[in-house]
Order: sequence, then structure tokens, then C-alpha cells
Amino acid sequence: MSLDKKRQTYLLGWLKQHAKMHKADLRASALTGFALTLLVIMQAALLAVILQKLIIEQQHFVDILPYFGSLIIILLGRALLVYVREKINFALGKKVRKQIRNNLINQLEAYGPAYLNQSTTGAWSTLLIEQVDNLHNFFARYLPQMRLVSIVPILICIAILPFNWAAAAILLCTAPLIPIFMILVGMGAADINRRHFKALAYLSGHFLDRLKGLNTIRLFNQGEKQANEIAQASEDFRVKTMQVLKMAFLSSAVLEFFTSISIAIVAVYFGFSYLGEFNFGSYNATVTLFAGFFTLILAPEYFQPLRDLGTYYHAKAEAIAAADNIEAFLSKDILLNQVSDDANPIQINQPLHTIEASNLIVLSSEQQPIVGPLSFTLQAPFKLALIGKSGEGKTSLMQVLLGFLPYQGSLKINGIEFNQLDITHWQQQISWIGQNPYLINGSVRENILLGKPDASDDEIDTVITKAQLIHVIDKLPQGLDTQVGEDAVRLSVGQAQRVAIARAMLKPCQLLILDEPTASLDRHTMQNIDQQHIAPNTITITHQTDDMHIYNQVWRLVDGHLHCDSKEDDLC
Repeated sequence: MSLDKKRQTYLLGWLKQHAKMHKADLRASALTGFALTLLVIMQAALLAVILQKLIIEQQHFVDILPYFGSLIIILLGRALLVYVREKINFALGKKVRKQIRNNLINQLEAYGPAYLNQSTTGAWSTLLIEQVDNLHNFFARYLPQMRLVSIVPILICIAILPFNWAAAAILLCTAPLIPIFMILVGMGAADINRRHFKALAYLSGHFLDRLKGLNTIRLFNQGEKQANEIAQASEDFRVKTMQVLKMAFLSSAVLEFFTSISIAIVAVYFGFSYLGEFNFGSYNATVTLFAGFFTLILAPEYFQPLRDLGTYYHAKAEAIAAADNIEAFLSKDILLNQVSDDANPIQINQPLHTIEASNLIVLSSEQQPIVGPLSFTLQAPFKLALIGKSGEGKTSLMQVLLGFLPYQGSLKINGIEFNQLDITHWQQQISWIGQNPYLINGSVRENILLGKPDASDDEIDTVITKAQLIHVIDKLPQGLDTQVGEDAVRLSVGQAQRVAIARAMLKPCQLLILDEPTASLDRHTMQNIDQQHIAPNTITITHQTDDMHIYNQVWRLVDGHLHCDSKEDDLC
């Protein structure tokens, strides 16, 4: 579906709104551009004076050496100002990209894993990296150039007007041709770039997912089919990339054509004036060589900002296409368990003693019911096992307690409604271990220390022992300092789970939530870990019903209802 004009206008305003937060950088860029223009005019005047004195006045070369000295100083000044302006513009683009990327990361963190799993890793990577980076030229090139376009032509026309009003009029009349035809050529550029980004996101996600499942694809003899699908996605991406390049080359061709025509008209005017065919334009009825050289030297500089703007117009279309996905994600209306703006979030600064639910319905991020209504009461301390078939909603129920899914009904922690809590503070009191724990691309020690960065060596040794990691670490080439690699490729799934368990043990918490944390461990190791006192309160999602004796409560989730097997007087 194409972007309509109203949406494009809104996105352009959204982009400019981010630039307004850095007005000082934009002003500095405009100021350096103004100074550059003055130096360009001075350079053209010096060159015209030198040619006038050498050709018309027949002065000796030694007499005009001071003019050459001034010219060298101006050239050095231009080089310095260009460098300063590029630094300012790049810093502006970098600041805005950093701000937008931080907003995206904060939004992803707030939505949590329940929402992230709805899309591929490749698609999220494209959004966070490529599409944010494609905003850079809009802020670092296009916006500063927009200000320069309104400064340079006016200054140059003012400089030419005292010497020849006809040349100034020609430049003024031909200048609008460039933006008019650029707009005509650029129509639809945002749509082309948008389709290009979508193709890139699909290809990235598709290729990465197939790469991760390479063993499964080979086992089921689907290699040729998947290769053909990747080839088709690559071809689609190639076609859309060539469409973007076609638009860029077409824009450049239009710019060069009309710029050349405009400069040629100025040159023809002066040529016929020197031949005596034209007798207008000069105030004293004589078109001087100085006026001709001065104007012709400045004519390319007059159109240069417009040509640069045309080149950066592609960056504008690219930024609008990228902003469409970024703005849509940042403004997505997903109900989270956050405190309303007019209320103060409540922090729980006392030990956990109750978790209560009444007619609790767990909702998806799209506000669709997942499981419920459920009513239960948990009185601390507890060691709860939550069992049930796959798809019953066990993990979704835990996602509510983690603050990553919305709900209807009532859910209270220590008598306080959950959506009134300071979610960030509450999450700091929870540890969670999933079926496929994530380990950073660092050492085993670094991964364990994520639970408590300032932990001592004795604390690390204790959790290593409890997590049954001693023998695993002894076999690693560098012990605790062994690099696990990307996606923990140097560890088995069971070893990675033990590292995650050690990490969770190290973090002081009121509540530990475990989602099949020992699924890849042998029975003996699993029993030893289960018997450890990891946290005062634990909720374990499991499919293994052989060791229910280690829990003081067992809940079965069947058809959206809880069935309790409690050894105490807790209600369910």
C-alpha cells in the first residue's frame, strides 16, 4: 500500500520535530554556510579582478600578487569552514539517530518478549539499525541544505545585481525550474524506498531464520526449496534496490540538465553582449569583462545548493520511508500494565507476602483474551508448580506478573493493584529463567555477573556449585573466562541453562519465575537444582510431573481454569 500525501506530510513534520530539539546545531550549520557563501563571492570577485587586470588593463603579474595571496587565504578559509560544517552536520545526524534508537530500544523493553516474538530477529535488527541509519542524511544533509538554499542564491544575486541586472534576472527566472522538475521526478520516491525497506526486512528475517534452522531444513530435505525462496526474496530485493537507484540517477540527470541550460543562457547573454548584439543589463551601457567573469564564476555556485538539495531529496524520500515504520512502532497503541500519568507509581519496599487475582483475564498485546478468568491467592512463602498442556496460557500468565502483558480484572501484589505499581521497581525484584535462556556474546563470568555486577568471587563460586556448573567450567579451556560465542554456540543447551540458573541465583529477588528451566538437563542434575533454595518464592512452569513432592502447591491449568492441589490452606 502506498503512502498517501497526508501521511508523508505528517512523517516529514515528525522528522522535523526531532530536529527542533537540536536548534543550536542547525543554527551553527546555517551560520557556517552563510560564511562559506561570502567567501565564495569574495573568491569570484578576486578571480574576476585578476582576469580584468591581466587581460584588459594589461598589468604586470607582479602587481597582482597580493590578489593571489588573498585568494589562497580565502581557499584555505573555505576548506576549514567546509570541514567545520561537515562536523556539525554529522554530529546533528548522530544525535538524532541516537535519540530515536534509544526511544525504540526503550519501547521494545517496555513491550517485552511477548510482543517481540511476533516478528523475526532480522526484522527488528533492520528497524533498529538500517532504518534508523537511513534517517542520518535527512538530518545531516537535507535539513541543513534546505536552509542553505534560501541563503546562497539571494546573496549571490545581491552580489551580481550592482554589476549586471540582466544576469541576476536570468538566474532568478531559471532557478525555480530545478525544484519544480525535482518534485515531478521525486513523486513516489518515498513509496519506492518504503517497498525497498520492506523487502530488506523480509530478506533479513527470512535468511536469518533459515540459517538458524539449517540442521532441521537439511534433515527434512528442504534445502532446495528454502534456497529457492531465499533466491526469490533476494531477486525481489534486487529489483527494488535498482528502482531506488533509477530514481537517484534520474534525479541527478534532471538536475544537471537544467543547471547546464541555465548557465548556458547566462553565457550566451554575455557572449552576445561582448559582440555588441545585446545592449542591456549594464548600468553604464557597457558590459565589462569583470562583470562577465564574476557572474559566470558565480553561476555554478548559484545553482550548487539547489543541485545538492536535489541530490539530498533522495535522502528525504528515504527518511520518510524509514520514518513510516519507526513512527508506526513508536506510536503503536499497546496497552501495558503502566501507571496512568495522573497517578504516582507505588513501590513495594517490603517482602512479598501475597499475590491475589480475581476474575483475571490475560490479554495479548492486541487486547485479545488469552486465558481466564482466573481467581487465586498465593501466600508467601510458596513453591508453586504450574502444569498444563502446551498452549494453555501458562507462560502468558507469567508474562502478566513480569509486566509484559495487559490484563482485565484484578491482580494485586501485597494488596496493591498491579497496574498501580512502579513496574520497573517490581521487575528489579523478580528473576526469570526461560526455556531458551539468552547469553550475551561474552565470557561465562560476564553472563553470570549480569545477575549482580558487583558480586564477589565467593558469591560466584556459591551459585556455580548450586547450579551444578563446576564440572562444566572445569572442562572449558579458560574456565569462567571462556567466551560463550554468539547465541552461546560454544555451550550445549543444558550448559547454557545452568549458566542462566546461576545468574538467576546470584540476583537477590523476592520472586523467581522458571519456565521449563531444566528441560535440557538430565534427571539427577535437575533434582539437585530443584532442591536448592534459590528464592523465598518460586513459580515453576513444567511438564514433568514426577517430582511434584518438592512443591508445596501444584496448579493445573486446563481449558482456561485452574485446578489446585495445595498442601496448605492457600486458595485457588
